[in-house]
Amino acid sequence: MSNPGDADTTPIESVAQLAAFIAAGCKPSGRFRIGTEHEKFGFRRSDLSTPTYEDRGIRALLEGMAAQGGEPILDNGNPIGLKQGGAAISLEPAGQLELSGAPLEDLHQAEAELAAHLRQVRSVAEPLGLGFAPLGFHPLATRERMPWMPKGRYAIMRRYMPLVGKLGLDMMTRTCTVQVNLDYASEEDMRRKLRVSLLLQPLATALFANSPFTEGRPNGFQSYRAHVWTDTDNQRSGIPRLMLENDFGFERYAAWLIDDVPMYFVYRNGRYIDVAGKSFRDFMAGRVPELACERATVGDFADHMTTVFTDVRLKRYLEMRGADAGSPAMMLAQSALWVGLLYDAGALQAATDLVRGVGFDAVTALRAAVPRAGVDAALDPPWPARSLRALAGEAVAIARAGLRARARRNPVGEDETRFLDPLLAIAEGAPTQAQHWLARYDGAWKGDVSRIFSEAEA
Repeated sequence: MSNPGDADTTPIESVAQLAAFIAAGCKPSGRFRIGTEHEKFGFRRSDLSTPTYEDRGIRALLEGMAAQGGEPILDNGNPIGLKQGGAAISLEPAGQLELSGAPLEDLHQAEAELAAHLRQVRSVAEPLGLGFAPLGFHPLATRERMPWMPKGRYAIMRRYMPLVGKLGLDMMTRTCTVQVNLDYASEEDMRRKLRVSLLLQPLATALFANSPFTEGRPNGFQSYRAHVWTDTDNQRSGIPRLMLENDFGFERYAAWLIDDVPMYFVYRNGRYIDVAGKSFRDFMAGRVPELACERATVGDFADHMTTVFTDVRLKRYLEMRGADAGSPAMMLAQSALWVGLLYDAGALQAATDLVRGVGFDAVTALRAAVPRAGVDAALDPPWPARSLRALAGEAVAIARAGLRARARRNPVGEDETRFLDPLLAIAEGAPTQAQHWLARYDGAWKGDVSRIFSEAEA
């Protein structure tokens, strides 16, 4: 969400005004940037428990990082994040640590940013007896054992989530993801990129599956995190049908947000007002009793946009949201896949052709299948391949061509295609992260899931 002090207080006059607010994100391709976001679970080295906010836990970690440079982000006086130049550190509800990366020009810069972030986290965490592991779902802890961070919006969501789904609190406390945020040049460019990325998001879920354990045992899923999203809050998540329709655009999206996505909160005078379940359209019309004295603003709408959790989220850029958190190499591969597919005109056209004819019914059926089956999910027409591994091979080849065409090289002359190597291996038959961990569980670990922390630690 926007930082409270930075909120746009312009009153909302029309849906067209909100559409224009989103459209302001359009930029020429020469200004396209890459913004990565990745999360990881903290654990105490002494007993693998999840660190609380106090007691030499997450607060101490943030304060230690702030001492090395950065501006604390406060919520009711509590540090709950850190601004670091163009990047930011934030907390998910149970203290999962997230880096929201700066807008960068290429994947080489993203690699350097990730490496620097992980070095800093280790330097502060180790004296506190903490470690961090990027996994899609917490492999040991029960929901009841997960702590809660002192963020006002999370208290509202904690109350509301059980009213709209069975697994919302698990989503908040026991999942981690990796995302990449990418730009668009126009409404039409947004529409093409959104369609391609929505239709291929189940493929990404399968490739990056990394959550096969729950409470110390295999759970029968490759991506339990993805399963959790099927029963969290379907009014604001998944793949909305309208996003795949030919006339989808900024104004239709703004109307959907204010008419069909219930609110969580409004921020005023240093506090969050709980209006969960209420209509933003009613707020605009003065029909929400808790907000009778408040005028809906563009800043309120910007905050409301952050409470939408579709598989690809449209803001003033596009967020790819289908992947489990994973190893540093896989975090970079997630960005590389989407940059390669979407940031070169030829690759975008090839990706569009790859999924031509695939529609809402086919993609939602695949989305339901991949949490369990992963890359072994079967495909039927209109999908252009018989299996997800085969589709992965085609998609990765297109992404490689797109990255090669970008010709962004590091100081030793390597282009960005090297970041796709882990995905190329999976397409050719190598195990996914989830399959690797299950093999370790059945083999060297002898059924001891706790060993994943030392092997997955970033």
